[in-house]
Amino acid sequence: MKTLNVDMYQTLAAAVGVLYLGGFLKKKIKFLETFCIPAPVVGGIVFALLSCLLHGLGIVEFQFDETLKTVCMVMFFTSVGFQANLKVLKAGGKSLVVFLLCLVVLIFTQNFVAVGISKLLGISPLVGMCTGSIPMVGGHGTSGAFGTVLEDFGIKGATTVCTAAATFGLIIGSTMGGPIGRRLILKHDLLKTAVAEDPSILEEDEQKHHRSVSMYAPAAYQLAIAMGIGTVLSWLLSMTGMTFPIYIGSMIAAAFMRNIGEYGGKIHIHMGEINDIGGICLSLFLGIAMITLQLWQLAELALPMIILLLAQVVLMAMFSYFLVYNVMGRDYDAAVLAAGTCGFGMGATPNAMANMQALTEKFVPSIKAYMLVPIVGSMFADFINSLVITAFINFIN
Repeated sequence: MKTLNVDMYQTLAAAVGVLYLGGFLKKKIKFLETFCIPAPVVGGIVFALLSCLLHGLGIVEFQFDETLKTVCMVMFFTSVGFQANLKVLKAGGKSLVVFLLCLVVLIFTQNFVAVGISKLLGISPLVGMCTGSIPMVGGHGTSGAFGTVLEDFGIKGATTVCTAAATFGLIIGSTMGGPIGRRLILKHDLLKTAVAEDPSILEEDEQKHHRSVSMYAPAAYQLAIAMGIGTVLSWLLSMTGMTFPIYIGSMIAAAFMRNIGEYGGKIHIHMGEINDIGGICLSLFLGIAMITLQLWQLAELALPMIILLLAQVVLMAMFSYFLVYNVMGRDYDAAVLAAGTCGFGMGATPNAMANMQALTEKFVPSIKAYMLVPIVGSMFADFINSLVITAFINFIN
């Protein structure tokens, strides 16, 4: 079979093509718009299915350059970090703690389900862990890190299974969040509970969100500086021995820069332009992530793995629909948070943001959800997940 190597520029062009394709299909196919499926996911799945078909027929296999995927992901989360001023963090208060506890419960439950069902199926609990919170909450990064750990414990091909499970979670988490959030909003008539931006908490000068063509360059420079400082912070965090996402240092650096500018008055942060650049990077990241999916990995999973993954889908749907929605207040914000939880609970935080973006574009914005999901999904999820996974592996052995 021929391998077609796609360079960085061609990969970028393909990702943009996928975005346009997804947007076109959403306009033409009503249920895609109705159920709030993100455009990059729509176009990406079409391309991934075509790629899988070509691979299955032995015609060609695409090898994409994923350099810009990482760059776009880091730049997007750096833009999210710039949004974390102290007023917003204080506003999180009780809601932040409650949502964080929901995350902890989700991580433990995913692993209990994985280990429990694996024992019922008569396979090693460590094999079950390959479909637990390692690929679900952890995504591809944690799958790569802990897959090798499980292989050291004698689980052959653990990294491949974890990666395939993470791929499965990425697709399902991206497609189920919007419909779940939409159903909650319409079923409970939640638009009447939507709260506009609280001026006492999130009050911003109009100038901060004013867009100026000449300010996009300085905004890009501020993002670049935060990303550069972030690499140092990420290196320092890695010395703890824990597994952290590559973007965590940049998020922290951006938050420091924002608050220094906010309260010191010495630096003007171009928030409007930064948010725009971040939104573009999110779309490009998802586009590249979707076209690089290798769906045939899922076909290589044995029947027990498929059963384990389906159990995780049912768990995630019930967890977000019933627990997250009810615990987080049974209002519009809670419904958007439920949609976001599907994203980072079965894939990655960018997918959570995309789920919420698709939902809020159809209805109204949710400041609370956009604040809590990046903080919990990016700053706490991987840290807590690493601790819980390590505890489970040691307990099982």
